[in-house]
Amino acid sequence: MSDEHPTGDPSSESWKGLRMASPPDPEDLSRERAALAALSDLPLPSRVRGYLKLLGPGYLQSAMTLGGGTASSALFAGAIFGYQLLWVAPFAMALGMIMLTAISWQTLSTGRRPWPAMREHAGPFFAWAWALGALLSSIIWQFPQYALASSVLVDLVDVAGPPDLPVGLAGAVVLSWALAVSSLYGRSARWVRIYEGLLQAMVWGIVLCFGWVVFRTGISDWGELARGFLAFEIPGERNGVAGMTLVLSGISAAVGVNMVFLYPYSLLARGWGREHRELSRFDLLLGMFVPYTIAVSLVVIATANTLHLDPAYEGMRLSPVEAAQVLAQGVGPLAGRMVFGIGILGMALSSITLQMLTCGFVAAELFGLEVGGLRYRLATLLPVPGVLGCIYWSDIAVWVAVPTNIICGLFLPAAYLGFCLLQRSRRYLGADRPEGLWGGAWLAAMVGLTIFLLGFLGWYAVGNAPRFFAALFG
Repeated sequence: MSDEHPTGDPSSESWKGLRMASPPDPEDLSRERAALAALSDLPLPSRVRGYLKLLGPGYLQSAMTLGGGTASSALFAGAIFGYQLLWVAPFAMALGMIMLTAISWQTLSTGRRPWPAMREHAGPFFAWAWALGALLSSIIWQFPQYALASSVLVDLVDVAGPPDLPVGLAGAVVLSWALAVSSLYGRSARWVRIYEGLLQAMVWGIVLCFGWVVFRTGISDWGELARGFLAFEIPGERNGVAGMTLVLSGISAAVGVNMVFLYPYSLLARGWGREHRELSRFDLLLGMFVPYTIAVSLVVIATANTLHLDPAYEGMRLSPVEAAQVLAQGVGPLAGRMVFGIGILGMALSSITLQMLTCGFVAAELFGLEVGGLRYRLATLLPVPGVLGCIYWSDIAVWVAVPTNIICGLFLPAAYLGFCLLQRSRRYLGADRPEGLWGGAWLAAMVGLTIFLLGFLGWYAVGNAPRFFAALFG
């Protein structure tokens, strides 16, 4: 690609860089660019080893998507269908990488903030749908994350032996942790790296927890395990649950509209630019795709080894806490309730803090706030009412979950369509607009993914509307 800059009015809002209270040090960025330039001439294995030291934003994506929705989808997939749906996690994340790679290319090639760029070059509808969808989903989905985290924490305390922990107090502990961790981001470039390092540790901690459970439960059939990754089977209904339901649930849980907002702004917060484009692709692969696929696959395998076709439950009624208790019966309380529970808790905690971070980025864009400033930190508190989910989520879920899924489902393909328009905009990308066969294939994949999401939205709305209205008025 040429180094020619994109066209457009340099005085427009999107040409202004990300407002940060403590921007990255120019000398540090200069040394990082020099290191990347030196790596560019080395063989691929040597480049990868060098890139491993610089990963960061991709891990935020895997930490965010490894939340309650992913945990539930993987739990039910393994418990009901065994190894058959192991292919869903890598397939879903590969679909997400198509769009995130395009977003990375656009953001790093232009250096422009993506929300005003989308408003200017794709249209206000797409920009506002993207921002409002990210904000709404990040606030609403705090409720089930707190419900999951607090219930798992209560169970872990019960295993450890102290007196019973009230669920409300467990929610307060989770909230305190989330406030402390989310306050780290944006204080300085160093604290941004510390925050990313903490999330990296959490992601691999989740992987290790579920890996230990799989080690203790063993693999029942290696041939079926391989078939689960390669056959792309969509099983029929079993235990009252259709295989297609879990396939679509797993795909929708992989990349959400709030993740799509968080990602390009986390790139800009690191000070990444054109020189970081190849690094960003490895960052998505090694920081998002690989750990996410491993973690979800391990959850599916662990539950398939112990819960598959268990007659003790029917349909999608088994909670992660109940699953941990069932695991404990077969492999003991350490690998069952303790280690599995810690892995689930890590998934919920990582999502909670990153949803807070997303609210801060959205508010910073919509209201002109400095990332890391006082008003930005207040904006990260917008999802705090979600702590009430530890007490009330089961009562409000049907009122909130179904319409939120539908509304946010609409916002995501709208945002994706906006990025498709940016991908084709010569005025926005200039000579960096992907051309030729590769550029056409890339755009076709982006459009195909958008159409797929619109189809999923229609299917979900039609299938869940009767259930929603029956619960609402019945």
